[in-house]
Amino acid sequence: MGVRILVIEDEAEISDFVVRGLREEGYTVELAADGETAWWMLKQSNWDVILLDWWLPGVDGLTLLARLRRLGRDDPVLFLTARDAVPDKVRGLDQGADDYLTKPFDYDELLARVRALARRQGKARPTVLAHAGVEVDMATHRATRNGRRLELKPKEQSLLVFFLRHPEQVLSRTRIYEHVWDERYDGLSNTLEYHVMELRRKLESQGPRLIHTLRGRGYLFGERDPGAGS
Repeated sequence: MGVRILVIEDEAEISDFVVRGLREEGYTVELAADGETAWWMLKQSNWDVILLDWWLPGVDGLTLLARLRRLGRDDPVLFLTARDAVPDKVRGLDQGADDYLTKPFDYDELLARVRALARRQGKARPTVLAHAGVEVDMATHRATRNGRRLELKPKEQSLLVFFLRHPEQVLSRTRIYEHVWDERYDGLSNTLEYHVMELRRKLESQGPRLIHTLRGRGYLFGERDPGAGS
């Protein structure tokens, strides 16, 4: 299983940016936008990294952290907050946070801190995703098939990464769309179909078909042809 990250943040502009960026890096990311929801999600599962805002509707971040540590949980926590005074930083770290980053922040620095926390858990994001001769280097974002470079647009790359993380699996349109676009699928948009068509065309310029269409079910990425129409 890959690195699982819980983002606890109520500012939609920040959470959308962070969640989307981390997912494009290959992490599995969930979001809680208020303290009560966050506490429920914290109790349900252990997390490899937690990004925690201080000011939240309902239960504040410092209280959430204290509750988590009282449970004996050592999930790595990074405070991501606008509270930049030294006493606040000291208080957060003394309460049990593993790291502290103030807003506004540099995204590359956030990624570096997430990687560092994941390494402490012995969980590292895979450097290369590969299946059936197709590879994406998650560090350089270089995509290839049989060693030949694929020139992909950002959404095509994100779509390929999602396929590579779920090879030989039947993936519904709803699941793909809501993960890659981070939006609810209305069943009417042809955005997904268009991007699948473009990605399929580029992949097939270097070899046989890998993205198979299963009528009424979705798509399957792999060498086996499910024989359900493609």
